[in-house]
This record gives sequence, structure tokens and C-alpha cells, in this order.
Amino acid sequence: MKKLKRSGRLVDMTYFLLQNPNQLISLTYFAERYQSAKSSISEDLTIVKSIFESEKMGYLTTVPGASGGVRYEPAVPLEEGERLVQSLCERLEDASRLLPGGYLYLMDILGQPRFMNEIGRLFAGIYRSREVDGVMTVATKGIPLAYAIGNHLDVPVSIVRKDHRVTEGSVVSINYASGSSNRIQTMSIGRRSISEGANMLIVDDFMKGGGTAQGMAELLKEVKANLVGIAVLVEAATDERVIDDYISLVRLEEVNEKTKQIKAVPGNYSKHLKF
Repeated sequence: MKKLKRSGRLVDMTYFLLQNPNQLISLTYFAERYQSAKSSISEDLTIVKSIFESEKMGYLTTVPGASGGVRYEPAVPLEEGERLVQSLCERLEDASRLLPGGYLYLMDILGQPRFMNEIGRLFAGIYRSREVDGVMTVATKGIPLAYAIGNHLDVPVSIVRKDHRVTEGSVVSINYASGSSNRIQTMSIGRRSISEGANMLIVDDFMKGGGTAQGMAELLKEVKANLVGIAVLVEAATDERVIDDYISLVRLEEVNEKTKQIKAVPGNYSKHLKF
């Protein structure tokens, strides 16, 4: 890259950091990229940090030492989070989404990359302080959300399956009780998918009784990994939940198949936002 004036460096540096969330970037890299002294780069980063925080775009943290640098950590301000969740609530209250058993059709929402990216940034901001090493979800509907969160946290995604695939190598399997039907089912994950001691974030697109999330938590114990949180896109209102430590964006207060009425309200996420 040719040598840039400060205004040019600030634009390019901001764009670079936004495109590479949670990656540690050394000052040496920026100095070579812009053909500038490290002292000038430090001054530039101070300006970028001030803009990120004043506009509530996220955090720019500094890691000292020879192997240190700066890291952009995405976050969503409360007002923006509220708008995003309200939009999700309005979409969910469309009566045409209603499926037998009180479930809702979600694939059109989960299949929108830009919307999932925004939700992924919201969850990444919520879990930024928990040192997440990986994201875990059950195939297939939870995959788009898991990858959106994993992208903003810059961590790998592990897929739990209910059918073993030979391409995944040896697997760890458990039996679990489905929260919705209380039927005994099986889920498995490749042994190479999660490292021993990894801090894992479970992602669930729709949680009713919580049996699936609990099953994934049990799988983590089997591979000797740690559970650091459970991120839920939509939860159904119920008194028969097998887990209680989770963060949800939307809660379905009412799903009436006879009257075709759906009432969606914000979940418990807002108390976890820092901005």
C-alpha cells in the first residue's frame, strides 16, 4: 500500500479493524502497511478508539508486550439492540409463521445473511468478556446464527448432529431427552471438533423445554470442554424448562393455534448489554 496521509490511514484502519473483529493486530503490521512510524500509528489508534467508544461501535483494546497489539471487539448499543430485537418481534408475530405444535417458521429469518450478521454482532458484544474459544450448535437451523456469532468473535464453529457422518471421523455421542416431546434422542459431535479445555458458547435458534441445549452441555462434559454460555434467538414461554442460565433475544409470550395469535416480546438480553 502506498504511503497515506493521516486522514487516509484513519479511514483504512477503521475499515480494516471492522472487517477483522477480535483479531490481534500488531502495531508493526500497521506501521508497515502505511509506511509510518509506530508513534504515528499509536496516535491514529487513539483517535479510532475514541470514535469507536463515542459512537458505541465497540471496543478497541490494547494488548501490551512484544507479541501484543490492538483488537477490535464488536458491540451493539442498547438503543440499536432494542431496534433489532423489536424488528425480530414484529416478524415473528406474522400469523403465517405458525406451525403445528406451537412452533414458528424461522428459515426465512435465519436465511438472511445481513440480518444474521447484525444479530451475531449483538450476541458477540454480550459474550465479549467470557473468553469464548468456540461456538457450538445443532444442525441445521442453528448453523447460520452460530456462524454469524463465530465470525464476530473470530472463533470456530462446531456442529452437533443427530446422525453420524463418516467424514467427521470418530465421534462422541450421548442420549438426551427432548424438551418438547420428552423422547429419548441421540446427538453426537466429532472428537476433533472441540479441544479439551475449550470455552464453548452454545447457540440455539429456538428453545422450548431446553432439552437440546442441555444435551449439548452434556456433550461438552464428555469432551472435557467448558460451557461459558447459552445464546438463544427465540424462547417459548414455559414453566417446564430444564435449564435456566441462558440469554435470549425474543420470548414468545403467546402462541395460540386456534386464534392464530402470536405475541413476541424482548427476551432477557438487555441487562447484559454494556453500552
